[in-house]
Amino acid sequence: MLIKESHADVHTKVDGKETSMRIFVFHPTIPQYPKARFPGVVLYSEIYQVTGPVARFARQIAGQGYIVAAPSSYHDFTGPDALAYDVPGTDKGNAWKVEKTLQSYDEDSYKSVDYLLSLPTCTGLIGTTGMCLGGHLALRASLDPRISACVAYFATDVHSRTLGPNSGANTSATAPEGSNHTLDKLHQIKGETAMIFGIKDTHVPDAGRDLIRQKLRDAGVVFSFYEFAWAQHAFIRDELSKGRYDPAVTKICFEVLLEMFGRVLKTDLGPREGAPEKLEHVC
Repeated sequence: MLIKESHADVHTKVDGKETSMRIFVFHPTIPQYPKARFPGVVLYSEIYQVTGPVARFARQIAGQGYIVAAPSSYHDFTGPDALAYDVPGTDKGNAWKVEKTLQSYDEDSYKSVDYLLSLPTCTGLIGTTGMCLGGHLALRASLDPRISACVAYFATDVHSRTLGPNSGANTSATAPEGSNHTLDKLHQIKGETAMIFGIKDTHVPDAGRDLIRQKLRDAGVVFSFYEFAWAQHAFIRDELSKGRYDPAVTKICFEVLLEMFGRVLKTDLGPREGAPEKLEHVC
């Protein structure tokens, strides 16, 4: 499927601070069908904003028939240009990741979904995805009841509750009083979720992945959980991944995304029944 690329600048306001957030848009097109409608997908980037690898990932998704909106997460601090995959870029990205408030992240997500829903070419069904920081933001965005499906790649800072300012690491299974951290709000998720990790990911170790999985289960979320034995952190980044890029595993994970998005976003499932499905034990 052909793709048209553009961008939209939207207004955001958090705690009295007004900024302009650029959303990079990757829109599928079908010749002679100008009124074709597609589901929307918000794609959240890693700490470097919308880099080449993120844009290529967006094009892959858009080419399958989804309008992809990729917001620039650090509009609070800088322009929409991507940070470099070097030490200064990494340092800036890591610093801004924790300086930006959870309220600002949430405002970005709401505005991105609002933008997709404003398009006459959008069907109204919305999914989220992202990698690293973006994996966390994709999961957090799913707290919005308008999100029907989420595929989160190696979501960082979920298990440790370390996203946002003044967030000392806390890997307790018990939610801190008044917590606004993603890990403690998973019960708000109404859509389906897929979590993807590499077992060799030092950013989200075994205990962290186990905590996320248990929290999803306790919250009653409909979810799938994938762990790949030889995959490291950032294994889907096809550029400057420091030897971690794994094309074969990346392909499998993209099929996971296509299966869920195709089933949930391109099919009218109707309302979900409240009673859990009763499974017959068959040998």
